[in-house]
Amino acid sequence: MSKTYFVTGTDTDAGKTTCTVALLQAAAAKGLKAVAYKPVAAGCEMIENKPCNQDVLLLQKHSALPLQYEQVVAYSFDAFSSPHIAAEESGVTIKLDVLSEGLSRLKKSTGADIIFVEGAGGWRVPIGNGHFLSDWVKYENMPVIMVVGARLGCINHSVLTYEAIHHDMLPLAGWCMNRISPSMNHYQQNLETLKSLLPAPFMGEIPHISKPDEHDLGKYLDISALL
Repeated sequence: MSKTYFVTGTDTDAGKTTCTVALLQAAAAKGLKAVAYKPVAAGCEMIENKPCNQDVLLLQKHSALPLQYEQVVAYSFDAFSSPHIAAEESGVTIKLDVLSEGLSRLKKSTGADIIFVEGAGGWRVPIGNGHFLSDWVKYENMPVIMVVGARLGCINHSVLTYEAIHHDMLPLAGWCMNRISPSMNHYQQNLETLKSLLPAPFMGEIPHISKPDEHDLGKYLDISALL
């Protein structure tokens, strides 16, 4: 039975993909078969005459098992926008059962030890018809890993995100800090404050790195709380 975790961010561009790649690498370093799934991806570029989302490609690349692009993502939209807007512009309805079917197929076809499911945007990102992506996470009863994008305001964003996850009766399995900018004022004080406020395992800090997907990010995270 695969362990499954949902990776959310405190905001858009908090570093969910960077953290998910780090989680995949950390799991691989422990000899685990880890793969990733992105239920909804918005924003594609033409690559080899095919519209592809760069985040999905990174998750596909760093998964421990060979996966087809279509196995990694359920809905992939061209527009760089909120999923509900991208879906409406594409004339598509995002259905929760389709998200679940994609995850179920991935579990059955790979036999992975662990699956990291990367969200879109923050916790309460809308997907249309009055639904949030978090409704699906709650339906699947997935423990959550929170990525804190280190920027001014991250304490407020982190605490509010934690409170929303707790309100949805889901466990925060762990959290990590992603250093978006190397010049953030009072970075260490922000980190220490969050350690005192968030009642969940601190998994580590991902430093500011140019082209992070080309580095071993797994060494920055301690995933022992997940195993």
